[in-house]
Amino acid sequence: MRPTVDVPPPGAHGGDVRRIALALGREPRSLVDLSASMNPFAPDVATVLADALAQDPLAVAAYPDDREATTALAAALGVPAERLVLTNGGAEAIALVAGVVRTACVVEPEFSLYRRHLERVDDGAPRWRSNPSSPRGRLAGDDETAAVWDEAFYPLATGRWTRGDDASWRLGSLTKLWACPGLRLGYVVAPSAAGAALVRRRQPEWAVNGPALAALPRLLAATDLHGWHAALATLRTRFAARLRALGLDVVDTDANWVLVHRPGLRDALIPNGVVVRDCSSFGLPATARVAVPTPAVFDRVVEAFARLGGTA
Repeated sequence: MRPTVDVPPPGAHGGDVRRIALALGREPRSLVDLSASMNPFAPDVATVLADALAQDPLAVAAYPDDREATTALAAALGVPAERLVLTNGGAEAIALVAGVVRTACVVEPEFSLYRRHLERVDDGAPRWRSNPSSPRGRLAGDDETAAVWDEAFYPLATGRWTRGDDASWRLGSLTKLWACPGLRLGYVVAPSAAGAALVRRRQPEWAVNGPALAALPRLLAATDLHGWHAALATLRTRFAARLRALGLDVVDTDANWVLVHRPGLRDALIPNGVVVRDCSSFGLPATARVAVPTPAVFDRVVEAFARLGGTA
């Protein structure tokens, strides 16, 4: 079915629900955003943040101090605090490490920010890769290696914080894990304290804001990696099955999304109130990445797919 409204073209990344809503004259909350793959079982971050600010007014009134939050996250990850750098989201983690390593091999399809920030992409250089891979959503084998592992979705895919490649750079995105992309929280685990020092020298002062730092220890306390991973796997399998029952070509993954092969799916779904990630920027123009919806909107999302023409 052709969209009955003028849908804005997809950007380079997902998470553009505000732009779409503005163009369509709709409230952003009237759309279900499955274009950015977040944890469908994340805690209520707004409530946690409000509590953190109520208990620590200096989180806003003073310049940020990341030492307590760094210590707390390092303990959760099982890494020395001197090798951990908190960042203003996973995107800053990528940019900072790219400035240090400068040259890497990137095998497509892969997340576009690696090429954007690397000084040079060289097939003969050590590899930079996502795990699970984005957009294909597959975990790397135990025997596979990389100089840089982007583990933004690894905790949800495995129930563990990190694969533990101690000699590699490891990047994380807490905004994915806690479904709070507006709060901007990420991290770098460097292979050495000296490597972490190089990253810190490139990072602007006070890069991670005080409210995010105040909320981080509380969000760690609310984190259940094993439980979230198990619940996600069950929900993802159910989601894929429901979409296949509608006649859609669906590929299950190890991550918190599925892939749907159908040309024009993003534009066709938006009038039905659902936004998905067009994978053209990954070099997959007839494929959409669809985040696993929360249980609260699960049936609504399936119904939006059911209203597409030619899927049954």
